[in-house]
Amino acid sequence: MTTSDLHAHHPRWFDHNRFVYPVLSRRSQGISVGVNLNPDKVCNFDCIYCQIDRTSTSETRFVAIDALINELSRTLQLVASSELYRHSPFDRVPSELKRLNDIAFSGDGEPTTFRNFDEIMSRCAQLKKQLALDDVKMVLITNASMLHRPHVRQGLEVLDQSQGEIWAKLDAGTEEYYQLIERTSIPFRQILQNITQAAIQRPIVIQSLFMRVNGEPIPWAECEAFCDRLNEIQQAGGSISLVQVYTIARRPAESFVAPLADTAVDAIVDLVQQRTQLNTKAFYGVHEDLP
Repeated sequence: MTTSDLHAHHPRWFDHNRFVYPVLSRRSQGISVGVNLNPDKVCNFDCIYCQIDRTSTSETRFVAIDALINELSRTLQLVASSELYRHSPFDRVPSELKRLNDIAFSGDGEPTTFRNFDEIMSRCAQLKKQLALDDVKMVLITNASMLHRPHVRQGLEVLDQSQGEIWAKLDAGTEEYYQLIERTSIPFRQILQNITQAAIQRPIVIQSLFMRVNGEPIPWAECEAFCDRLNEIQQAGGSISLVQVYTIARRPAESFVAPLADTAVDAIVDLVQQRTQLNTKAFYGVHEDLP
């Protein structure tokens, strides 16, 4: 298994755990310990590029917080001690990537829909402190749909105090394209408002997945509109520390979705940098048969 294969290999199970799983993250450039707050596979988006298998039913439907914390403690210690690298497939991780980068809250749905989001942020932050892992980030990977809810905002405050980052999804520049790829009843304006308000409070990372749909790449006018939205966030006082431009790396929900060529990803990165002056980084896809 190559490094590219490891980047594409993101199972939600590890060592009989139900909620916590380590992965080699292409965007973190190290080991990311995932926390799945949506084991029921329910999400308020139905993205055409989703890489979660929703055709099968999960054995675990509810989050048991104490069990999750125990799993997280064991897994963090396994990575920090380097014991993880004795187990397949992590025994193939290159030496320069053998580092514990973050605890990432994502999983099989939108993590901020978890009703006890603020509690789980607090418990995980306490655990990180107990294990003396102050340099390990806590990363929330979110579609930004619920960032306006009071208990979510409380959880974000905990994140801010715990080496935290928000990676907010923004894949479109217009309502029409947003609805085409996200397939949700949540209006685009709500996403933009929530991202803007979050970015006013602290610097955030924008994660943007672009793809080919029915053989066609994202329209260039849509890329320009995407840049306009980023500029509007900045003009409102929002701070964006990084824009991640990436494409498909694992099998998507719909067969008519495919990765962009590396050159197409590079062209979008160049456009974003020119139009917004933001730090922008490319992450490439898998162009053979997807695993």
